[in-house]
Amino acid sequence: MSTNSYQKPDFWSQKAFKEGYPARSVYKLQEIDKKFGFIKKNSRVLDLGASPGSWTVFVLRQLDGSGHVTSIDLNPLSKNVKSSNLTFIQGDLYSEEIRSAALALGPYNLVICDAAPPTTGNRVIDTARSSGLVELAIYYAETMLQPGGNFAVKIFQGGDQQMLLKKMREIFTEAKGFKPAACRSESFETYLIGLNKKA
Repeated sequence: MSTNSYQKPDFWSQKAFKEGYPARSVYKLQEIDKKFGFIKKNSRVLDLGASPGSWTVFVLRQLDGSGHVTSIDLNPLSKNVKSSNLTFIQGDLYSEEIRSAALALGPYNLVICDAAPPTTGNRVIDTARSSGLVELAIYYAETMLQPGGNFAVKIFQGGDQQMLLKKMREIFTEAKGFKPAACRSESFETYLIGLNKKA
């Protein structure tokens, strides 16, 4: 019986483990940051759907003690993800209480979201759920980013990608899709990037 790459640790998973990251997803953010220059010293960063914490760890390492990271997820971060300039909020991104807590720690220079919905295996359902999460992340970006701030969010391809990019173009000077090389070959995920939030 053949196995797909989700069932065995690939190059990126092994690299993440060696470098002290909880998951391989870190290399997607690394690629996004390298291309778009997202993470600057003294930035305030909001990480939505952060667990187990690879994106949070990467941002903290780039900030190197400066700035502040606010991370939110229903599930806790990995035990070794901690820093004096990190605030973790455990809860539902749809909750008014969680939104208020995030807003109180802003405004932010960067909002990032690698959240994915629980998948069913039905692509139509999964892409619709993913689009819903992207809309929520866009709401956080629109209400909590400073002018000039940037945004990155994961989306399952085949959903409302063009409609969501159109919405993002109302908020940002530039909005585009970007698929990092670290995405698995069989994965239908990609990222939407919003650059330079309008005043």
